[in-house]
Amino acid sequence: MFRNESEFVRWLRGLVAKDAGPLKLGIGDDAALVEVARGNQAILTTDLSIEGVHFLLRLHPPRAVGHRALARALSDVAAMGGTPRFALVSLAISRRTSRAWVKDFYAGLLGLAARLGVTLIGGDTAVVKGGISADVIAVGEAPRGKALRRSGARPGDQIFVSGKLGLSALGLRLLRSGRAGKAASEKQALFAHLYPEPRCALGRYLSERRLATACIDLSDGLSTDLAHLCEASGVGARVWASRMPLPEVPGESSINSLQLALSGGEDYELLFSVPRGKAARIPHKHRGVTLHRIGEISHSRKLVLIQSDAQSIPLVPAGHDHFRNI
Repeated sequence: MFRNESEFVRWLRGLVAKDAGPLKLGIGDDAALVEVARGNQAILTTDLSIEGVHFLLRLHPPRAVGHRALARALSDVAAMGGTPRFALVSLAISRRTSRAWVKDFYAGLLGLAARLGVTLIGGDTAVVKGGISADVIAVGEAPRGKALRRSGARPGDQIFVSGKLGLSALGLRLLRSGRAGKAASEKQALFAHLYPEPRCALGRYLSERRLATACIDLSDGLSTDLAHLCEASGVGARVWASRMPLPEVPGESSINSLQLALSGGEDYELLFSVPRGKAARIPHKHRGVTLHRIGEISHSRKLVLIQSDAQSIPLVPAGHDHFRNI
């Protein structure tokens, strides 16, 4: 472990950029100083990653824990159609945490940050008796008036989602079972869980072209996050089970895959609504990520799932809810 906090700060400061354009003062002072481009609005978000809730030391490598901690926050910026710029990380480590674990945690976090142009500008650290927790604050920006929100969906809008749903939940299931994940589809699921990719480029694409009326990232499961979007917009939705982009893994039935897609959570894909007249402008793929039309916004405030036999049933929010799970 580090001998003291000063040694830790010196080590961390040596890992990050000294001059990052709008960064005027970074790690080592009381606070950071940054500039936001004129005509832009700042996007601020924070996400907690807690041992025993969001990760388990016996299952999740420290690099994955660091990557996921930052990805959770950057996914919120992506859902707003913004460009992520900076991050602050407060890390509480256990007395049993090794220096190697901390180094790998930051390696995972900074690897994703470097790839997406994000600069670590500060944070805090503590040694506690309990488990490990990380609080990541992400700072992004979007042109004034162009940030996407949850509240803009209107009846008739078409509902789209990026990527495949349920992969992360399937990857966690594989980790818990101890299966090696030798099949290509299993490796894909494990990677999706351990190293999710925030859809920042897609969010900007939708915002810059004014294609999406509302957007949300899928952190708690499609059924729950769609409910959040509809509640904010004062609308309902109909989605088709047959159009869901499901994981394809040997031994998993279509019913199980559908449940993973609807309530698995931690996919960090984007769910967004598009006016019917603009739906044809949504590409089949964006930077290699497939976009799927899965439903439409309705006047009714009800959420409905249309099954493969054309029968309609209520779509009950069944994803993760910290308060419901107490």
